[in-house]
Amino acid sequence: MKKFSIILVLLLILSILFVSTGEIFAGEYRDEIRVALDVDAGTMDPRLSQDTAARRVIELVYDGLVRLNTNLEPTPALAESWENPDDVTWIFHLREDVVFHDGSALTAEDVKFTFSSILNPDMNAPYRSLYEPIKNIEIVDQYTIKFELEEPYAPMLAYMDLGIVPKDAGEEMASAPIGTGPYQMDNWSRNDSIQFSANNDYWNGSPQTENVIYYIIPDNTTRASALEAGDIDLIHSPLSPLDINRLRGYDQFVVNETTGLGFTYLNFNWESDLISELEVRKAIAHSVDKEAIAEGIYDGMDSPGVSPLIPPFWAYDEDLTGYPFDLDEARKILDEAGWSDVDGDGTRIRDGERLEITLSTHSEDPNRIQAVEYLQQFLSLIGIDASIEINEWPTFQSDLIEGNHDVALLGWLNLVEPDRAMYNQFHSEGGSNYGNINLPELDELLEKGRTTLEQEERTRIYQEAAQIVVDKLAYDVILYQGYYAIYPDTLENFEIHPAQDLKTLYKVTIRE
Repeated sequence: MKKFSIILVLLLILSILFVSTGEIFAGEYRDEIRVALDVDAGTMDPRLSQDTAARRVIELVYDGLVRLNTNLEPTPALAESWENPDDVTWIFHLREDVVFHDGSALTAEDVKFTFSSILNPDMNAPYRSLYEPIKNIEIVDQYTIKFELEEPYAPMLAYMDLGIVPKDAGEEMASAPIGTGPYQMDNWSRNDSIQFSANNDYWNGSPQTENVIYYIIPDNTTRASALEAGDIDLIHSPLSPLDINRLRGYDQFVVNETTGLGFTYLNFNWESDLISELEVRKAIAHSVDKEAIAEGIYDGMDSPGVSPLIPPFWAYDEDLTGYPFDLDEARKILDEAGWSDVDGDGTRIRDGERLEITLSTHSEDPNRIQAVEYLQQFLSLIGIDASIEINEWPTFQSDLIEGNHDVALLGWLNLVEPDRAMYNQFHSEGGSNYGNINLPELDELLEKGRTTLEQEERTRIYQEAAQIVVDKLAYDVILYQGYYAIYPDTLENFEIHPAQDLKTLYKVTIRE
């Protein structure tokens, strides 16, 4: 009996120690994750967003019917399952335990409202063209919704990750979003910070960390320095190669990298008088030393690009070639097009018009600024007088959308499907056709690529379309992007995603 009592006492002591240790261990985790972004969001409404910063917000605040995993495969989200009984019918079965941040229950009415509003021309949704094949949306019951299509639509599931908004959502969604996601937005101080708190009623489990704060830090090196100083817990692309290599030297930082779902490109405005001329675009393309930019400016983080069909795509064509760096060929093209340096000042003239263009990019990415400065030097060597215009992202983006540019350097991200990389950008009615491209043969291919369900045939179609984009220089794709995420080794459970998806922040913890 005495021995038994001693054992009980020992067990009691161990139990107390275990509980105490557990409390101490739990207290070692911070209640806040601090993330640095390069630009501020334009809108919090998932139906209207078109910039990557807004996407980073939407991932925390909203859910789609599906979520694309790291292999870009659709997985259940708000829809726990779906059916495709024929080529033009999709039926989604919603979870029955989901509530919005305002406490209202998610139903099929919210789903119908979300997609109906994005299809409404009056809303002017930038990605409306991705959903135009939807002919009818029917509420089957409270938790079942059916989509009927005009014709077969191959990328349908890939686009069902659109954030679902409440059925009575109005313009307030742009600045005061209400979603079903793991975090709700509490405060948005424009161009400074965005604050979120945990949604403890989240259908997929309460977030592991109570608060997330996005800090807007435009300069790449400043973001890296903030990480080094311990003021930030996570930074990711775009980043300076020098900063990445420096941070690799610290044992306490994890440098995580993967192939990105994006490319960096020159956007040619076909409505600009000089850029509308194919020979001028060809001369510019021959003046772009992609190898030097990839290695010298990006230090191998990104690789030289050719077409919108990026390497992760099943339709990627490694045999597709563009216009190689060749200044002599560039000069020859301009000579034959009648452009000549008649007064000996280094700038070509034709019919009294000087060959002067503007190269533009945004101030938040020093690598892109350096790239346009590098290109400017080579253009001067072939007789093109290129001035440079650098603006903060909102102004730069506005000019791009309104067509107030000649040649702009920027990039696309979150390209989860060949259709996502091409239709909106190159179709004459695409919502992101900033170059004002109008090629009927390209329109026909892009439409066919959507309605063809057999992947081998789709591959052929997109490769043919990509060849036209390259040949006609709708874009000059300069780089295929890599993606880097850097954080201290005290940050646990972060999952890097090729689309730069930050959704899994709700699973992340960070030790003191």
